[in-house]
Amino acid sequence: MANGSQGSRRMAWEFFGSELKRRRENAALTQVELGGRVFVSGGYIGQFEQAIRKPQLDVAQRIDEVLQTDGFFERTWRKLIDDKRYADYFAAVVELERTATKICEFAPTLVPGLLQTAAYTRAVTLASNPFATEAHIEEKAAARVERARILDDATRPMYWVILHEHVLRISVGTPTEMADQLDHIARLVGQQKVLVQVLPTSVGAYPLMGRMVQLFEFEDAPPTAYTEAVYSGSLLDDPALVKRVHGAYDLLRAAALPPEASLALIESAAEDHRRCASTT
Repeated sequence: MANGSQGSRRMAWEFFGSELKRRRENAALTQVELGGRVFVSGGYIGQFEQAIRKPQLDVAQRIDEVLQTDGFFERTWRKLIDDKRYADYFAAVVELERTATKICEFAPTLVPGLLQTAAYTRAVTLASNPFATEAHIEEKAAARVERARILDDATRPMYWVILHEHVLRISVGTPTEMADQLDHIARLVGQQKVLVQVLPTSVGAYPLMGRMVQLFEFEDAPPTAYTEAVYSGSLLDDPALVKRVHGAYDLLRAAALPPEASLALIESAAEDHRRCASTT
């Protein structure tokens, strides 16, 4: 994202925060009182007002209800995070990726979006929606490619990924496309844009069993975490809960293969898929 675009986005969130403060004070509510009514801490209300943290959509909607602002904060939120290529629950995560200084991710079943090739994204999209139009599939692929551009930026976040070995073994798309996907990950590792570890199947049970998790750190805001369920996702802001997720991620790091061995396994899996392609 260009610096000018980042600046205008920052100014827009500052406007959101200043309006929140003005309308809260007009309602004679403290930050703690408003936070209690919308189910966040008073500290988070303060961070919203200072444009340090962005609220989730459901929080913006509850603020409208409490302050009786006729949908103002929901409409403003949607304008600031207005990308129909993503579900509402995930649009805020894309915003976090753009501003994070560090992202740690655990992927138990699929290659993370920031590492996906266009062909891999197309295959995943078609598998979940076999009646999708070609235009819809291409839109999803283009959105993934655009998200991944943060890894090309000079100010890119430190990005640390743990992949379960299942991610390497399950062929998504054709065997050739899967081999290309793993080659892509290996190239990013070689370019030092991402640090990847693989959690081998031999580990057996592991922390965060089957749960996709992203952890975000920022220069001027507290860390947060994101996890997904079926067609839904949750941003975790509570410091104690985020700390627990960090602890689980540390256990995953300890159980995973070292980076060098992980890269060797990724390259070996790519060759396995290529051999499969040559025999079909």
